[in-house]
Amino acid sequence: MTTFLYAVLLLAATGLIAAVVLYFIAMKFKVEEDPRIDLVAERLPGANCGACGKAGCRDLAKALVESDGQTELHCPVCSNEEWAAVAELMGMHADTCEVKIPVVRCQGGHLNSIRQTTYEGLESCAFAHSLHAGENGCSYGCLGLGDCTRACAFNCLSMDPKTGLATVNEAICTACGNCAKACPRGIIELRYKHAQEGRIYVGCHTEDKGALAMKHCLSACIGCGKCAKSCPVGAIKVENNLAYIDFTRCTHCGTCVEVCPRKSIVSTHPAVSAPSN
Repeated sequence: MTTFLYAVLLLAATGLIAAVVLYFIAMKFKVEEDPRIDLVAERLPGANCGACGKAGCRDLAKALVESDGQTELHCPVCSNEEWAAVAELMGMHADTCEVKIPVVRCQGGHLNSIRQTTYEGLESCAFAHSLHAGENGCSYGCLGLGDCTRACAFNCLSMDPKTGLATVNEAICTACGNCAKACPRGIIELRYKHAQEGRIYVGCHTEDKGALAMKHCLSACIGCGKCAKSCPVGAIKVENNLAYIDFTRCTHCGTCVEVCPRKSIVSTHPAVSAPSN
């Protein structure tokens, strides 16, 4: 009985000593955390998409709190109302942000280009891009293997079986930008959504010269410059045989859509429709 009692006392003493040691270790290495981090994280959308450059929403909240709001960090998924709530909590000024939406700057696919080769490798745009120009020979066009759709955490993109190109569900898109990062050819671009719910952009990404571009795609931009000359606000420039519309300056007048001889300019604006071929 005495031996048993000694064993119990020894175990109790060992447990007590261990608890005291662990307590002092915890006190020495404990990290004080600003309670505002949890409050800010609660006001962020919780998408954890990484579009802000951080590992997740809580990581962004921590960065905002630690910088005391004096940072260029911003959550591209937040609505203006959500960001205003974060700003109010941090005591900083909230700049309103124009909502953006991804556009696919390619119209090649199955309908406007002719297949010259058949790709039978790994179903990955990044892998295919490292191996060949594409089934239609255009080294700038959409490869149609869906890296962008797999990168989207919100199921906003899908591959259209008819065109072979990625399509965007604007109703649920958060503009996190992961699809644009996933595209190895830089075809997907985030552009202002605008209150009018429409965009005008050059649906082509090729830098090939006119004759070669036309060989690859029926709607390829040939860099003729007619759109740039017709734009009343100078929002269009032509570089490397390719026209580009500056969406921060475009007024959606639709003049460029009308004059483009290749029908390369895409309009999703309700007031501006592309002329039929």
